[in-house]
Amino acid sequence: MLDPGRYALVEDLGRPGYAHLGVAPSGALDTASLRLANRLVGNPEDAAGIEALLGGLSVRFTSAVTVAVTGPAVDVRVDGRPAGSHAPLAVRAGRTLALGTPSTGLRCYLAVSGGIAVDPVLGSRSRDVLSGIGPPPLRAGDVLPLGEPGIPAGADVVVPVRAPGELVVPVTLGPRDDWIDAPAGGLSAGWTVTAESNRVGLRLDGTPLRRAVDGELPSEGVVTGAIQVPPSGLPVVFLADHPTTGGYPVAAVVGTAALSALAQARPGTRIRFRPS
Repeated sequence: MLDPGRYALVEDLGRPGYAHLGVAPSGALDTASLRLANRLVGNPEDAAGIEALLGGLSVRFTSAVTVAVTGPAVDVRVDGRPAGSHAPLAVRAGRTLALGTPSTGLRCYLAVSGGIAVDPVLGSRSRDVLSGIGPPPLRAGDVLPLGEPGIPAGADVVVPVRAPGELVVPVTLGPRDDWIDAPAGGLSAGWTVTAESNRVGLRLDGTPLRRAVDGELPSEGVVTGAIQVPPSGLPVVFLADHPTTGGYPVAAVVGTAALSALAQARPGTRIRFRPS
């Protein structure tokens, strides 16, 4: 690792099934992009890759590999020469791959043939930024082991992630929508992603939701995609590194298929929830 850029983590598809121990599922926020990158280089879809926040990553390979970069369209260069993203790319030993900064979207994914083979924790190689479980954030000078490579499969059609001016996100109301005054209308009014967002959750700004019930709930389990409403009335959408319990009402839950789009939502992105 020559340069991790702004922030780079090793992530696979996470460690589901440990909520009873207080461990979040974690894993790549944009699972569709990581799965695609792994397919392009011949890895199982759940192999570990690198999640790079706003690109900027620079890596030198000590062996010949096949790589793929997915997520938003981004400038990819090998030893300074343009190489392209969203396609398998053969890189010789000793060469350097560098990512630019995507003009839209937030997180790029680098898959390497064989997968990143750091030691797993609770069955996953993912970093959980809330608990500190898993490999630490990447730093210059890190040397990452690789697994046994497969055969690159390619893809019929590859479309880079594109960030629309406004995300319309389907949600299912509940389980505590009765704690919110007119939850469907309030959630669909429109929100803006704030700079305080991270892998734990998207913090939103807009017209605060009003409580229909006074008081607070005992802590109860929450899932990825839960839209929690704290006393401020400004929702938080829990992402992969969310706490496993919470005491604020959850007004709705985002559909799984929409989570990858939320993973690419930069501060300032407009979001409108569409209750079903």
